[in-house]
Amino acid sequence: MNRTDTDMKKRWICLFVENQTGTLARISGLFSGKCYNIDSLTVGETEDPTISRMTITLTSDEKTFEQIKKQLNRSVEVIKVVDYTDLPLQSKELMFVKINHCTAGDKEEAFRIASVFGVRVVDCDKRRVLLECVQTEKKNNTLIGLLQQNFPNRIEVARGGSVAVEAITINDR
Repeated sequence: MNRTDTDMKKRWICLFVENQTGTLARISGLFSGKCYNIDSLTVGETEDPTISRMTITLTSDEKTFEQIKKQLNRSVEVIKVVDYTDLPLQSKELMFVKINHCTAGDKEEAFRIASVFGVRVVDCDKRRVLLECVQTEKKNNTLIGLLQQNFPNRIEVARGGSVAVEAITINDR
């Protein structure tokens, strides 16, 4: 059976792993060794300093995703694997966007866009503006598209991966 684009969908995994040197390399190596692509990966210490939490976003078909989860569960450093794909989530990613070579009018437009999108202007000088965005991946993508239209070939983007937690009442992907 051939895999089609309709079989592919965005998926989220949360891993609780031992907070040890080399754990991230071994987990990411598992993905690269099997030629699985990671869309985003974030990792940080939990309330227990011996445990880290990884949020991994990827696009795959169901069969490949099941293989990934099985391989992760077999990994010695992995304490728990949680599939967030079909659960209600709160998810955000950090993104910085620097707008270069700004005129006074460009800066006004950048501040207006920041206000509309609910992002912060965290730094600026006479010719540059730096925006800090903590939004969903979709909202950040929309913002990048708008900034590319308004400031062609003048933006720099630095994105972190999505951080996600199971939602209590409201889904925000």
